[in-house]
Amino acid sequence: MINAYRYHKFAPVHWPAEGDSPPTFTELRDWEMKLPQHNLNLPFPEGRSGRYVLFSNSREHHVGWNNKLNDMCVDSDSYFIYYTSRIHLFFLFLLLTPVIRMIYSVIFRLMNTWLAYSSNRGYVFHDFIWTPSHYPWPVSAYHSREWLPRTPLNALISGPSAGGSWEEGDKAPRSISEAWFDIVCPKSERRIINTRDVKSEVNWADGKVIFEKWRKLLNDAPERCVEVVAGSPEEEPFPETFDIWFWSGERSISLWDEFKNSPVSRLLSTSPIIQSAIDDNWRHFVSKGQLSNEPFDNVLSIHVRRGDFKEACLEHAAENSTFYNWNLLSFLSDKFHPPPAPAGLVLTKGKNTPENEAIFLARCLPSAASITSKVRAAREDYLQAAASIPGRASSNFNRLKSSQRSLDLLYIMSNDRTEWLDDLIASLRKDGWGRIVTSKDLKLNSEQKEVGVAIDMDIGRRSAVFIGNGVSSLSLIMYSISQGWAADKNDVQWSSFTSNVVHRRLVDGKEPISIRFW
Repeated sequence: MINAYRYHKFAPVHWPAEGDSPPTFTELRDWEMKLPQHNLNLPFPEGRSGRYVLFSNSREHHVGWNNKLNDMCVDSDSYFIYYTSRIHLFFLFLLLTPVIRMIYSVIFRLMNTWLAYSSNRGYVFHDFIWTPSHYPWPVSAYHSREWLPRTPLNALISGPSAGGSWEEGDKAPRSISEAWFDIVCPKSERRIINTRDVKSEVNWADGKVIFEKWRKLLNDAPERCVEVVAGSPEEEPFPETFDIWFWSGERSISLWDEFKNSPVSRLLSTSPIIQSAIDDNWRHFVSKGQLSNEPFDNVLSIHVRRGDFKEACLEHAAENSTFYNWNLLSFLSDKFHPPPAPAGLVLTKGKNTPENEAIFLARCLPSAASITSKVRAAREDYLQAAASIPGRASSNFNRLKSSQRSLDLLYIMSNDRTEWLDDLIASLRKDGWGRIVTSKDLKLNSEQKEVGVAIDMDIGRRSAVFIGNGVSSLSLIMYSISQGWAADKNDVQWSSFTSNVVHRRLVDGKEPISIRFW
């Protein structure tokens, strides 16, 4: 039986893929090709006279195999040799690049869409392209195919960033696919902007300065078609317009209010494939006697990152770094201030005391007992906060009064597959949680499985309370590189998971007290 789901006027119909093998997303790709803005005869600012910008730098790193993924199939063993032999740290860095890009792709694309919108240009979206080992399928599943796996953007998100419409009356050009960009903007008509010529002037400036530098450049450029390309890996190891260094500190915070209220954030929505996964697993989240019509109003979700992370967390301590991106917003609870050195002691770079390391580990890699205690406190704080809500709530913010609040289901998002998770569940049950669901309890078809992390993110967005890991991704990634190993794909991608959920929750109007960190 075909289960179709139409999300909004210009969203694709979802046709689930059968079986447990890599999906082709045939129907979704067909829908993207037929977007109404893919029409040369449309009037300005779209059609053959429209203004567009392609951020090639957000996916290309001038690495041989990665640079050609759009055009050719690559022997997966070729880059595996670089990894296993550890010939040179530089090659390992290049290996990790697709993982890093996977982590930050969502926020990169949203910010680039906002930049294009503010520059009166249409954003050009493209597929997620990762190495085969980063997918939930064995690499051997692709040996019979002529192409490497790639995930359509519309499998992960919906909204203007993925070709959806702007609000009624907004004359901004809609986003187009890269395939259509090649038609409406042939290479001979493109102005090429190299990131090294722009970023070098504002590398460590505040977010507003960086954004305005790019906005003015793209807005004032007389050329219809602009392509932003990356410098060489030696010049720019992180070539994104808003790169990892930018997101791993407080410079992005000055953009928060405008970004949160922008149509890019407000119109960002759940993809039909993600929504279908929620629908298919609805029964896990429905509670008997629930006072709210929304099942997730009874859910407390926790993001528990495990894997091989103790060493990475110790490096986080060695760098004495703090939370990542939106997790640093001043009105959120559970702030983390890196502990100072003991009196009279000057810490050398890359070193910290055992006492300080213990403080970092408690926030980066909490124990089962610590997690249980935090979950209890977050639940109590959320329920008690309802007492201060006025009788008439406005919009989604503080919409549940005390009489409507009840948290009786705990959802655990985790990459752990060991007995440790069983022990955590036992600890939480002992603390009073009768209903516990984990990521591995969800039943997913092949299309849903490929975007499993985005499904967890959406559950985290919807839940009444969410607890996540606020630490910076950058130090963990760079530690992986420095030690000569590539972090597990699940470990790495969870690093900025929390910040993305924080963004969606706050845009939805969730209370700050409902967003917590270990």
